[in-house]
Amino acid sequence: MTTESIAVLVIDDDPAILQNIVCYLEDSDFICFGAADGAAGIETFERERPDAVIVDLNMPGMNGRDVIARINAQSPTTPVIVVSGTGVIDEAVESMRVGAWDFLSKPVRRMEELENAVRAGLRRARTMRESNEYKETLERMVKRRTRELQLANDRTEAILLATVQSLSTVINLKDAYTGTHQQRVALIAPAIAEELGMEQRAVEAVRLAALLHDVGKMGLPSEFLTKPSRLDANEMQFIRQHPQLGYDILKDIPFELPIPEMVLQHHERLDGSGYPRGLTGDDILPEARILAVADTVEAICSHRPWRPAHPFSHALHELTAGKNTLYCPDAVNSCIDLITRGDPRLTTFTATIKGLPS
Repeated sequence: MTTESIAVLVIDDDPAILQNIVCYLEDSDFICFGAADGAAGIETFERERPDAVIVDLNMPGMNGRDVIARINAQSPTTPVIVVSGTGVIDEAVESMRVGAWDFLSKPVRRMEELENAVRAGLRRARTMRESNEYKETLERMVKRRTRELQLANDRTEAILLATVQSLSTVINLKDAYTGTHQQRVALIAPAIAEELGMEQRAVEAVRLAALLHDVGKMGLPSEFLTKPSRLDANEMQFIRQHPQLGYDILKDIPFELPIPEMVLQHHERLDGSGYPRGLTGDDILPEARILAVADTVEAICSHRPWRPAHPFSHALHELTAGKNTLYCPDAVNSCIDLITRGDPRLTTFTATIKGLPS
């Protein structure tokens, strides 16, 4: 998208500020539309469908928060930048809650900051649209495969496994860390399930769920998955959508056991502090409790974009401290025992963590 083709809608009831912003952006080769109040802004938005919106909060009639909510409901990938002179942090937070992408205080002393905020929003919007398109393609692929299975009435283990492996491979194309992480969790989790005496079909379900537990990250912006620093609170809200996205992708595949539900619950915690539903205790599937432990130990002992891999002692401390409150104690005990005794089922994983500094 060239600068000349980028259209920005500016909504502000102060004529001087509105004119100042419009003139600056037009000098930077943006196409601009102006609106003096919220209702006119919505009318212009629906008619012109601009690429980005700049809006004041306190306006007569329809205020900025209502405008943001309306735009976000119609077009969640359109960046909305708030420029407000209230100076109240609560209002900034509330505007972000209803869908604003960024917040600048009036007066904007350096108009370059506003232009940079618009351009950053446009980059993020493009990534979101690409991710949504990829997710829709993946969903179509899964639905097509499911229809083929139903038409052929062939739900053999080999075909189901092929579907899982295909999804796992597609994940790896977008984010190599997520793909490798899932494969290693798929070593640890079924070994724990076997140690706990689960029947073989349940163990296999745990393995498949482990291979797919982060498939929902396909629907997230790549910039969040590979960011070389810790995510901020808003970015974490995006990341926390991945269990639900994974469930939505998998729910129509005719698994014998509730693998989509296991994927949905793998970030739930015994004390209710997990997500996305805040389940507690026995409301969490036993298989999901195992996934939570395997996921945690592998993530701690692996390289992440924002930090190097930690030694197993860090994972041991996390699991021990969270046993009974966050993590299933039986799963924790089995996991620790498997790793410390060097169980051959985990050779690939244990060989890696032995090379980490203590």
